[in-house]
Amino acid sequence: MRRLLLLTPLLLVTVSGCGVLQSSEGEATDAARDVARSAGERLHDQRPRTAEEVGYTASHIDGVEVLRVKGGSTHDGDGIEVTVRTSGSAYNQLFDPEPVTLLRCFAIRVSPKAKWRADPRDVDCPDGPRLTFAPPPEPPRLPSEELHAKLPRVPEGGRVDEAEVRRAVAALDLDAAIRTEVKAGGGRVGVLLSLEGDGYGPQDCLLGRVSPGTTEVWVPSRIQRMRGEGGCTIENALQRMPPPH
Repeated sequence: MRRLLLLTPLLLVTVSGCGVLQSSEGEATDAARDVARSAGERLHDQRPRTAEEVGYTASHIDGVEVLRVKGGSTHDGDGIEVTVRTSGSAYNQLFDPEPVTLLRCFAIRVSPKAKWRADPRDVDCPDGPRLTFAPPPEPPRLPSEELHAKLPRVPEGGRVDEAEVRRAVAALDLDAAIRTEVKAGGGRVGVLLSLEGDGYGPQDCLLGRVSPGTTEVWVPSRIQRMRGEGGCTIENALQRMPPPH
């Protein structure tokens, strides 16, 4: 029986009951879209991030070129829209003399409101080269060894001087982003050095405690540094929490 072939830009359709056969161009476009969809999954996160941070992350995903970034923050309005260029390849020996490789552009929405694994939107590729982004600044280091060296040692039966502990902390000349807290209680003095967290991942903090006969400095466990766990508090410095089970 003679078969009739209907050819469109992306689909090759047969009318002989064999169903719809997609051309190599259509398959290559789907492959490019899969790369963009995977990039969207990598960018999906509940943490607040700036456009620069999202762009930097996207630009380091294999097979992705960032051409445009719109929006200021993932948590403002509709979030951030990233336009990416990806490539896809396909080869159908029945219809193509050689493999087909093409470039396609897609818009990815990055926002806590965005649907997980949502299909990226097909868009025209904007003019211009791919964008580059500076890496986000590294947070200041919390000086564990320096703090331990500066804190006073008080002999057994002695009295811990809160003012002396405060002077020791001040002598560290800490980065302005590091918040400090010193508090006395129960015959000991606790110290907290912490960095502002994003409310989603573990907070960075360093605890110290000066007691008669013992001077300690430690970092609470990751679980204790999560939001609401109380690990990065001056109370934990004064009365150390038991390790998580």
